[in-house]
Amino acid sequence: MATSKTTRSKAGKSENTDKSVILKQKYKEYILTEGKIPTSVFLFMKGLGLSEQDFYDHYGSFDGIESSIWSDYMEETITAVTGEKIYQQYSSRERLLAFYYTLIERLKKDRSYVKYTVETKLKKKDLMPDFLRKFRDRFTSYVEALIQEGLDQGEIIKRPVISKGYKDGLWLQLIFVIGFWLKDDSASFEQTDAAIEKSVNLAFEFMGEGPIEKMIDFAKFLYQNR
Repeated sequence: MATSKTTRSKAGKSENTDKSVILKQKYKEYILTEGKIPTSVFLFMKGLGLSEQDFYDHYGSFDGIESSIWSDYMEETITAVTGEKIYQQYSSRERLLAFYYTLIERLKKDRSYVKYTVETKLKKKDLMPDFLRKFRDRFTSYVEALIQEGLDQGEIIKRPVISKGYKDGLWLQLIFVIGFWLKDDSASFEQTDAAIEKSVNLAFEFMGEGPIEKMIDFAKFLYQNR
């Protein structure tokens, strides 16, 4: 019986996906055993018993494979957290908390690699290293939707100028959370859980109807009664 073109196409796609996953895993293993990026694509692939072309079929450089690894962390986290039935019942604050807890659980599996990458790549003055660009883009699209839901529900307040910066503030919060976790030496990273809860609560105090509105209301009161 002849194999259909569609079947061959699916098989080829699956094989390419498997090879991509293997390359990322082997790259992380190389980093952790050698303590540095491979000298060249040729030598890296030779060590795997594969051709240089096999690498370039999937990635253009080691920066590209690092970008894909970090993009996977974000995509897997969002897929996992939004796939929970109870997630749909959460408020925006609870959704962000669930996101951070889920992300840290995912990163725990690759803690040594994450630590190496952050410590070597973020020491540079570049505020947005290439390996984090796709990671940030996916995070931004996620929190923009979360912020809009918060605005629709009245959990988040729309403010002139300031509202546009909410997503940037949450990005800085994400970097803080990852950095805190990497330095956390408490059992089961309990202090990280506490840091996540406190920072998310603070963020929603800022984005919600809180101190800013009270300050504006008090200023109006003083103006009207001057």
